[in-house]
Amino acid sequence: MFRSSPWSSPVSPTRAPRPTARRWRRRTRRTSFGESFTGTEPTPTTGGTGEATATTDGETSAATTDAETSTTDSTTDSTTGGPELSEDEALLRRAIAGEVDAEAAMRTIADRGGFPVEAASGGYLFACLCGQGAWTLAGDHNAWAPAPMSQAGSLWWIEEEIAAPDGSLYKFHEPDSMQWIADPYGRRHGYDDFGVYSLVRASAAHLERWYAIEDAGLGLLPRDLEVLVPQGGEFTHALYVHDGQNLFDPTAFFGGWQLTTSAPPDMLIVGITNTPARMDEYTQVPDELDGQPIGGDGALYAELVDAVIRPRMEAAYGSAEAVGTMGSSLGGLISLAIADLYPDRYDMAISLSGTVGWGSLELHNETILETYEAAGKRDFTIYIDSGGEGSCVDADQDGIEDDAPDSFDNYCENAQFSAILQSIGYTPEVDLFYVHAPGAMHNEAEWAARVGVPMQIFAGL
Repeated sequence: MFRSSPWSSPVSPTRAPRPTARRWRRRTRRTSFGESFTGTEPTPTTGGTGEATATTDGETSAATTDAETSTTDSTTDSTTGGPELSEDEALLRRAIAGEVDAEAAMRTIADRGGFPVEAASGGYLFACLCGQGAWTLAGDHNAWAPAPMSQAGSLWWIEEEIAAPDGSLYKFHEPDSMQWIADPYGRRHGYDDFGVYSLVRASAAHLERWYAIEDAGLGLLPRDLEVLVPQGGEFTHALYVHDGQNLFDPTAFFGGWQLTTSAPPDMLIVGITNTPARMDEYTQVPDELDGQPIGGDGALYAELVDAVIRPRMEAAYGSAEAVGTMGSSLGGLISLAIADLYPDRYDMAISLSGTVGWGSLELHNETILETYEAAGKRDFTIYIDSGGEGSCVDADQDGIEDDAPDSFDNYCENAQFSAILQSIGYTPEVDLFYVHAPGAMHNEAEWAARVGVPMQIFAGL
């Protein structure tokens, strides 16, 4: 059965609903760590049998025998004796015939070639686990006149001729309830005044979706990827960015980062959505908030990024000449942690308003400042910044200047970090870039205003 989510929620033809926000409310007087970020549930996903999962080498495995064996004899259309079918088309037609689990098949296809599926006949197969109703397909190809879809168990489907698939928009529509939804398993998409739309194919710069990426051995929750693919799929630089649901969606907090408008033209941007475990995954050591222990799974998350997500993206899109990682607040902290753990794998670490004092909030664990100081100069470039201001003091004598009650947006900690990096051999405006935006607050609007600076620096590497 179709399950709605912030990604696949029904949208009206007049305006998409704002995604439900999950906000971290607790704050300390000493730091900011991104209380405005959302947590997401991985979607679409399946429980138990039928789940397709990503492996570390970019391939897809399916949890059911049906999904694993459904493509072994998939090259010929046995019903018509017609042209050879792709593995995705053969699997989808078996799902339509009720021979394999529909949701497992959808997951496998979404993990592989993606929807809609190009048919051997020259048309395109659209499919949706849309739920109850009388679902239709509407888009540029039929002047948005809804075409009735067929139902096969839980699966709604239709095969359509698309004369001009490149850049052709579409949505699924249920007339009785007036629901309009972007394809919940669609690969290509974008945003407009009506919310999210899906694309049949795209050669212009666009967004692509990958679903429920995980490595069960790491014990982390699955998460989606939202990828900005440049014109023609050609790029020289790849940037792995955290808190992915805030990067492109114009309905994100404070309008999001708006990276579709500020990204350099030759840059692939992989947005990695966060999960409800964000506070644990984006922190390299444990700390406490209001006396409650939290954090410390950063090394596991870094391994997910470098050993699972990055190979998967390189298998799909190709390798880049330069690779970087970027985030804000705790996302900035984990970007620095990833570069520290894999110093030969990343050319640049970008941290906007990074929570670099993490570890010293209520405990006295090693902060990223101390980690970098101990490691000494490495070859990757570093960008750090903050807004805020304040008188920087170390009242508790733990070595971190994070105790001023008038400081905000991690200003003092990042100013101290810049000084430390220079002391170990980084050169300002060469391989160290530090920007202070006096008075700027800790939110997406401020990061959107500044993010063009580090992206241009990265593009020049």
